[in-house]
Amino acid sequence: MKQRWQGRSVLVLGLGESGLAMARWLARAGARLKVADNRPTPPGAERLQREWPAVRTAFGPFAPSLLDGIDTLAISPGLDPRMPLVTEARGRGIDVTGEMSLLAQALDDLGARAGTRIIAITGTNGKTTTTALAGAMCRAAGRRTAIAGNIGPAALDELAAAIDGGGLPEVWVLELSSFQIETMRGLAPEAATVLNISDDHLDRYSDVGAYAATKSRIFDGAGVMVLNREDPRVMAMRRSGRECVTFGRDRPADGDYGLDGDGDELSLILPAQPPLAADRLRLAGTHNLANALAALALCRAIDLPWAPLIDALCRFEGLPHRVQAIARRDDGVVFYDDSKGTNVGATLAALAGLRRPVVLIAGGDGKGQDFAPLAPALAEHGRAVVLIGRDAPLIERALGDCAVPIERCERLEDAVARANHLARTGDAVLLSPACASFDMFRNYAHRAEVFVAAARALDGVAVL
Repeated sequence: MKQRWQGRSVLVLGLGESGLAMARWLARAGARLKVADNRPTPPGAERLQREWPAVRTAFGPFAPSLLDGIDTLAISPGLDPRMPLVTEARGRGIDVTGEMSLLAQALDDLGARAGTRIIAITGTNGKTTTTALAGAMCRAAGRRTAIAGNIGPAALDELAAAIDGGGLPEVWVLELSSFQIETMRGLAPEAATVLNISDDHLDRYSDVGAYAATKSRIFDGAGVMVLNREDPRVMAMRRSGRECVTFGRDRPADGDYGLDGDGDELSLILPAQPPLAADRLRLAGTHNLANALAALALCRAIDLPWAPLIDALCRFEGLPHRVQAIARRDDGVVFYDDSKGTNVGATLAALAGLRRPVVLIAGGDGKGQDFAPLAPALAEHGRAVVLIGRDAPLIERALGDCAVPIERCERLEDAVARANHLARTGDAVLLSPACASFDMFRNYAHRAEVFVAAARALDGVAVL
């Protein structure tokens, strides 16, 4: 490890979580390190300078002179690799890398790669839940497991902690955003999945095809491909000569993963296993059952035994703000917090997955998305829609003739009260905004906090 970086001049660009992790790792590995961020006082920079006083810093607008004398440029995933400074670096012949490439190199340098299994997970929606679940399964199977990447903590911080703790992971379960994949080289996971593709980050990519093409690079290497057979864009990623298994919410072919039945008779269909009744799971929604199928397929691809995987699945309670049941009305209406549903694809999955009529609370900063796909989904699954936020008028126009009542409210608290009034016995009240939160809230967790407090304050509603 020291031999690779000792004395090399490295610039880390961007000091988000991944950038700070790269800086700490490279300083530890003996690099001559410079860090730069276009913010005047990036969070974490002061601590970095205390821990590694030899690190040089440059805060403020990026200038080409930052690259003078640099051998390697490590860019944070939040920065666009097409930005002028990165283009300039490539033109100068400077190697451009990122956190996942550094992780792959580090495992090689430590002599640990041959004894390590890597599971890599991406997709527009569901990747954090699938990552957490796959990690829980690996741990239940007795494997020393690191769960890292986009889910947090940063992978290089996790590796440093493992080295200091005296035990390297046997399995890495990595959640990867498209931004992290852009600079990924040499990781070659033993099992990888793209869960789904829908419009997202179109401010970064020219179109959804370019976005999907970036996601597909998670399959670089020779590992098992786990594909969502319900998503044509994902199935188009299939590569000849590679082992491939599929998952979906329909009945699977032999060797694949799927669902069968309906209502109380719904079951997970698994290779060479008896059907697993869905009501044994604590996860809500058929979209989360699809995530569970993907996690099972990934863990089986690295030869983990069935029994602990199924046990871990049945005990897994899901993650906050992802179709999380938070309150129940006396007549069976359940309130669900899906504040993490910040794009149309996530909201479509939640609407279809709950398998009951839904009063949807949506709206916020729409990020330029096309909301038209919500109209047929609401026609099929919707009881009513209550819109909030900056792009409420745009969403209302896109819903057109979806044949369910649409109302607008200025505040989320008022929207919860209206949704409660509109919901009938056995319905779901679902906060799944399909939008970012920043027009009204600090972040999606703050939005969820307001929703949960408003729902639990209603008369006749019990906390779950």
